[in-house]
Amino acid sequence: MSDAGGPYLFDVDVIALAHTETPVRDTALSYVRDAIAGEIDAVVPYPALVGAHTVLTTYYGHSSGNASRLLQNFMDAKRIRWYDGNHEAVVRGGFSRASDANVGGWDGYYAQVAIDEGVNTVLTIDDDFERFDAFNTRVILSPDEFSELNEFLEP
Repeated sequence: MSDAGGPYLFDVDVIALAHTETPVRDTALSYVRDAIAGEIDAVVPYPALVGAHTVLTTYYGHSSGNASRLLQNFMDAKRIRWYDGNHEAVVRGGFSRASDANVGGWDGYYAQVAIDEGVNTVLTIDDDFERFDAFNTRVILSPDEFSELNEFLEP
């Protein structure tokens, strides 16, 4: 995979999707593998791992122990830029961005991190990040794949 769109910020759902057994996980998994191998410049905020844990246990049926193990293994990747700057200015900036773009607080926070870290592309499975002009948004699932994922998640 080319790093032409990087650096990339990984949204929570991309991380979670890569760690599942869904029929549409391949694209997410390819980005995660490339990040681990250092083939792409990846930025992952530590809070995204906590969010991915919640997604894995709430929507994908993983036990807390299994989700924790998977994400701790992911944390061992040394070629990923792990973002741990959760200081007040980043959080306030995230809330301002969330308000201005009319998106959730987490998306505003990730947008602020992307801007602070010089990210060119946010990898996601939804289009909320397209409301920000400071970076590109790559929705990694096609509409058909998104529908397939929703069908997979239905009880």
